[in-house]
Amino acid sequence: MGGLIPQASTFAASIDSLFIVVLIVTGVAFVLVEGILIYFLIRYRHRKGQKASYVHGNRQLEIAWTVGTGIAFFSLGLYQYSVWNQVKVALPNESNAVLVGVSSNQFEWEVTYPGADGALCTPDDVHPAVNVVRFPIDRPVLIRLKSEDVIHSFFVPELRVKQDAVPGRQIEFWFEATRPGQYEVACAELCGLGHYRMRGRLTVEPQAAFDVWLREQTEKASEHDYCNVAPLTLTSAAQSLP
Repeated sequence: MGGLIPQASTFAASIDSLFIVVLIVTGVAFVLVEGILIYFLIRYRHRKGQKASYVHGNRQLEIAWTVGTGIAFFSLGLYQYSVWNQVKVALPNESNAVLVGVSSNQFEWEVTYPGADGALCTPDDVHPAVNVVRFPIDRPVLIRLKSEDVIHSFFVPELRVKQDAVPGRQIEFWFEATRPGQYEVACAELCGLGHYRMRGRLTVEPQAAFDVWLREQTEKASEHDYCNVAPLTLTSAAQSLP
């Protein structure tokens, strides 16, 4: 969509369309409110010899703008429900997805891939270097996100992915990349003095290249790896909101 950064996931177009609709609605409301404000400033400005008068209000007008605003917000809520369901609720089946564990801490991303058994937190897990994330293109990726210390936020703008990592919780979210390339994983939550350097490198590549890379990775001990962070609860991204 023109004016926005390139789309690189299956639901990016839906999110961009929702963004544009909300931008138009709020833009119209902004122009309308500010226009009325300017009109009143000019129309009822101070003039020599003119006395001010007390106006109690207009109940019909107050009801109209309250109901109108409520209908507008409710309509936006209905409009965005399908996008919310697609992005936050309808998680892919684990058997068909690339399962990845991501642990965040001050100030880096620790990534864990399952080994041959397909399960996380087993002896054959693969731990690449910190801040290195790789995924195959055109395949659902299911991420289980944890935080070791404070609130962080896994943010990849091109994928339209942004999910907070909350201490004590393991939160699941997903995406499916549609464009190969390298993207920045930024922490979008102010997480401490080193927040500015909490950046990872995410590579999207063909499945064959991803499989070769994964085989080349060797197990290595990690002081802060995903499996060492015990969550209190397991939730989906949709359930992680207060």
